[in-house]
Amino acid sequence: MSQPCVNIGMVGHVDHGKTTLVSALSGVWTDKHSEEMKRGISIRLGYADTTFRKCPTCPVPQCYSVHKKCPVCSGSTEIVRTVSFVDSPGHETLMATMLSGAAIMDGAILVIAANEKCPQPQTKEHLMALNIIGIKNIVIVQNKIDLVPREQVIEHYGQIKDFVKGTVAENAPIVPISAQQNVNIDALINAMEEFIPTPVMKLDRAAHMLIARSFDINKPGASIDEIKGGVIGGTLTEGVLHAGDELEIYPGKKIESEGTTRWEPIRTTVNRIIAGKNKTKEATPGGLLAVGTGLDPNITKSDSLTGQVAGVPGTLPPTRNAFTLELRLLERVVGVSDEEVEIGDIKTSEPLMLNVGTATTVGIVTSAREMVAEVKLKRPVCARDGAMVAISRRIGSRWRLIGVGVIQA
Repeated sequence: MSQPCVNIGMVGHVDHGKTTLVSALSGVWTDKHSEEMKRGISIRLGYADTTFRKCPTCPVPQCYSVHKKCPVCSGSTEIVRTVSFVDSPGHETLMATMLSGAAIMDGAILVIAANEKCPQPQTKEHLMALNIIGIKNIVIVQNKIDLVPREQVIEHYGQIKDFVKGTVAENAPIVPISAQQNVNIDALINAMEEFIPTPVMKLDRAAHMLIARSFDINKPGASIDEIKGGVIGGTLTEGVLHAGDELEIYPGKKIESEGTTRWEPIRTTVNRIIAGKNKTKEATPGGLLAVGTGLDPNITKSDSLTGQVAGVPGTLPPTRNAFTLELRLLERVVGVSDEEVEIGDIKTSEPLMLNVGTATTVGIVTSAREMVAEVKLKRPVCARDGAMVAISRRIGSRWRLIGVGVIQA
């Protein structure tokens, strides 16, 4: 498998078939956490790589598959490109996780089940999140067409068209499929090839990596000689990363002493890089990668470094305990049954959930005026001037997406 060159998000309402579709495309079931298996839903971000292949003799779209032998003519297929899928949870209580995943997406597949009326609450919320964060390369999947009659599929198709009118997905292709039965997967790959291009790589800059997961890969009872350093997973936004490179991680490690708290950057070395299931000596932007480091695995276990930024020492943006946001708020709240919930102004002393890159933190508004808010963070983030911040407000018992802000210098 070649190195992945693009990250494609799987987004949509809970139980509409996102994880099943990733499995159909990659052979990987991304729900691996015990609670995910028990409840049958995604809780954490899931990842899987797959290589799109094309038969040189069969017509479009039947020529596309993920197999080395063409399912139509049994001829040998050629590699087109390798992609990484980011499988986001659809449950309303896990919107923060979805927003963290959206930060590393170059494009998205919006999965909508044909056996439920469109739109469902989190279908609305996820599309609005893509719109706010600026993800414009979208393919819509009308899944589970095997569960409803043809007439209902056509009616549901019309509901989707009405739903996306006036949004970033208005001109997105709608591909009817059955992920469970592997129906129309070739047409979906064709649509991804046409509508989700590989981004332009910024190779001439210092390596910067958004950390979306972190792990301790050692098995219980491993001997000291067998223990491997902690692993960080995520995506390079720019630059080239090599085995042997020095890395700095911001904000780093939380230090509490004598009643005060501070954050210390972490220094480490890249021991190994896994991209596209293969060990490689260097990684470029696009796609997901796992980086083995010299860190104590205790530091990386259980996603403890999720939301941090890694890069060449001395080149990372500052760690911020507070920032000023230029606001762009929605008119109404999405993702709730009551369509008349207006957002209104942000107020001083109000708590907000903020997503900056892959980081999720809570900020308290210290000053609010017109479309500007100053926010003090409960947990610091590493972010440059001009970075986009997704803003959610507590409405009832849930955090609801209300808009976006841009960090001011």
